[in-house]
This record gives sequence, structure tokens and C-alpha cells, in this order.
Amino acid sequence: MSYYSPISNRNPEPNNRQLLTLLLIFATFFVSIFLLVNQLVNLIPISLEQKLGALIVPSYVQQSQPSTTQSQLNQLLDELENFLPEKQSNQRDYQVLYIPKKNINALAIPGDTIIIYQGLLEKIGSENELLMILGHELGHFHNRDHLRSLGNILLIKIMLNYFLGDWENFRSGVDFLNIITNAQYSQKQEIKADQFGLKLLNKYYGHVGGATDFFERLKQENKNNIDIDFLSTHPIPDKRIKQLNKLIKKEGFLIKSKQPLKL
Repeated sequence: MSYYSPISNRNPEPNNRQLLTLLLIFATFFVSIFLLVNQLVNLIPISLEQKLGALIVPSYVQQSQPSTTQSQLNQLLDELENFLPEKQSNQRDYQVLYIPKKNINALAIPGDTIIIYQGLLEKIGSENELLMILGHELGHFHNRDHLRSLGNILLIKIMLNYFLGDWENFRSGVDFLNIITNAQYSQKQEIKADQFGLKLLNKYYGHVGGATDFFERLKQENKNNIDIDFLSTHPIPDKRIKQLNKLIKKEGFLIKSKQPLKL
């Protein structure tokens, strides 16, 4: 004789529709948070950004070495700063840290600091190319991309570590430098930084000779499957070259001879 219980199951298994609804609610919540963070970035005072930099920059200072090269890079940066919009140069104290490692990369990090690796310098053929890269990184500061990207990645890390239970490692700062070093900007952010760098280059020299040379070289090496850090954290060179040439034509910028790199 079968047994019938008058007590119904009050906790039925959720069906696919309920799971999908729950997933959409979570996705909407997280997207809203990301959008809010991106809007709030512009409201962060420079003084607070520099305090954040005080926590980050020392780790890169330990990797750098005071040298003639670093001094020359900072001298070029100081000269380039004279052509920045006044609003961007106020309250800022930009510096270059030269790191003698073979990474082919450059970074803009909180604390008004640009990181230049030895590997990148070895790929540069003229002073114009170098100033274009420095101008590009200054463009990220101008648009506050470095804070926006860092905030987005930190949010992702926080969510993943919270839900996957690896919170202690994150809180201890194990991944923090990796987050900054591998931060990727969107293609739109990179193109805007390129445009800022191009206009700054034109103000400095009165022309934009050498503006695309570095990207042309990376494009060729990318075809040869050479592993380059810059290519993993930045959009493909071909698109950037096309966008720069388009702006050069639109603005009527001149292209003249390049200056040798005296580092």
C-alpha cells in the first residue's frame, strides 16, 4: 500500500526560467555597477588619485634603476609637458620610471607615473616615436583611462574572488601588481589616447613625422609571430595606423624629418 503525505514540497527545485531570470538580475546589477564606476572616475580628485599612487608606485620604483636613460626620459617628458592643456598640468607631477627589463611595453599608472621598459626603448628608432608614446600615455591620464580600467578590473576581481572563495589572496594584495601591469584599455580609449598623443606631437615639433613608425614596426613583427607584451594589452597596430593617418589627413598635419634618439 503506497503512502501519501499531505505535506507538499515547499522548496521545489528552481526551473530554467527562474534561473535565467536570476541570472539576468545579477547581470543587470553588475553592469549598473560598472557604468556607475566609469561615471564616478571623473569625479575622483587628483589628490586622492595621487594617494592611491603612493601605494602602487613604490613597487615599480624597486624595479627601476636611477640611470642616465631615466634622467633623459624625464627631461623629454618635462619638455612635452609644456604643451599640455593647463588643466592637465596643474596639480600634476609626471615622472617616468625606466625599468631595465625586456618587456616591450609602456604603462600609465596612478601617481602621475609612466612606466617605460627597456624592451620598448630598443624597438624605437627616433625621438619622435618616443614622444608619440609618451604623449599617448599622457592621453590616458587626460582621459583618466588608467583609473577607469583599474576600477573595472578590480570590480571583476572582487566579484570573482568573492563568489569563488579566493578572497584572502586578493585581500592580501597578491594579484594587485598583475592587475595594473595587465590592465587593458578598450579600443576606443586607445584610439583617443593616440589622437591626444598625435596632437601633442604636432605641438612639440610643428609636424607629426614618425607618429606611426612604432606601430608600423609592431605590425610587421606581429606578422612574424613575435611575442610582444604591447600587442597583448593594446589593440592591433593596423587599426591604430589607419586611425592616425585619417586624423593626420583631416587636420592637415605636416610630416617632416625625424630626430635621432639620443638615449
